[in-house]
Amino acid sequence: MALPSLQSLEDCAEYSKAVESFLPQLYELPWKVVDAVSNRDSLLDLYASTNPLISGFAFSLFLGAIFLAVSEFNRNYSQVDRMWSLLPTIYNAHFAAWSHLNNLSSQRLDLVLLWSLAWSARLTFNYWRKGGYSVGSEDYRWEIIRGRVHPALFFVFNVTFISFIQSILLFLLAAPTYVILLASEFEQGITTADLAFTAIQLGLVLSEWFSDQQQWEYQTAKKEYQKTAQVPRGSKFSQADLDRGFITSGLWAYCRHPNFTAEQTIWLVLYQWSCYASKTLYSWAGFGSLFLVMLFQGSTWLTELITAGKYPAYKVYQKHTNSLIPSFTAYKAPAVTPKIIRTSDLAKKQKTKQK
Repeated sequence: MALPSLQSLEDCAEYSKAVESFLPQLYELPWKVVDAVSNRDSLLDLYASTNPLISGFAFSLFLGAIFLAVSEFNRNYSQVDRMWSLLPTIYNAHFAAWSHLNNLSSQRLDLVLLWSLAWSARLTFNYWRKGGYSVGSEDYRWEIIRGRVHPALFFVFNVTFISFIQSILLFLLAAPTYVILLASEFEQGITTADLAFTAIQLGLVLSEWFSDQQQWEYQTAKKEYQKTAQVPRGSKFSQADLDRGFITSGLWAYCRHPNFTAEQTIWLVLYQWSCYASKTLYSWAGFGSLFLVMLFQGSTWLTELITAGKYPAYKVYQKHTNSLIPSFTAYKAPAVTPKIIRTSDLAKKQKTKQK
């Protein structure tokens, strides 16, 4: 049996019944794959007969080994970051494909895959547009940590957290979809609540797009301003805005990281969707989203530490604006003070030196 024999919706979210009994499959799977390849058996049959949570988790471990090998070979530790925008959707697609392959009720899983594809498309576009930025930690952060610890300790950090733990985290973000898969066998078809959850997810993806677009427009204008010492024609930002060095308008006027807020909420909502589907208040499926929130706490702290060191006015922004929880009133940035070195002044000095 690839799925557990459950008696109620609540059983779908119970670890001992939905997961624990399939752990032996995890240990056996590598040898079964080798046997299937050696004997030219159908890998598709093996895939269909293996519990989808186990096969997905095994794949995340396999990827962890790949990430480790590649990162140590080329000394670039952002391998997981490059896959951040794709892997959760790949796992959601895995659950949907497995369900279709086994002729199970798949409509709810198709809805999950719908917003997940929109999430990946937005994040992937943003990743390549910004030259490698992703929602996870950027490579420069790993380089900062690498420069402050002993090489042996950083290697252990790479083996454990950067390569394997992050890879497993991206799988666990999609783990609630497994609970939804199990619950779909009790309540087949799409409900009003499923449509509501989908609409919320698409709305959160849209808010991420707006916040990232606003950040992109600001950074593009600032980059041109740094070169020419002139506010770009048609720019919605004033000279004071660009001298400040960071955006404080749009969604960024209500909290310092609106994109981070939406990102964490998306996976918390998926977890809540699984709780609703299984009629439970909480379950093991929330570990992924919980760990993501913890990861963002450290990532946000490091990001703000670097930003506050570059821009003196950022500390004022921090005092008046929440980090992740949006406020009801927009932040109004004060005029640039004489203590701040203006970007336009630096550009003018650079032009003078060149002459």
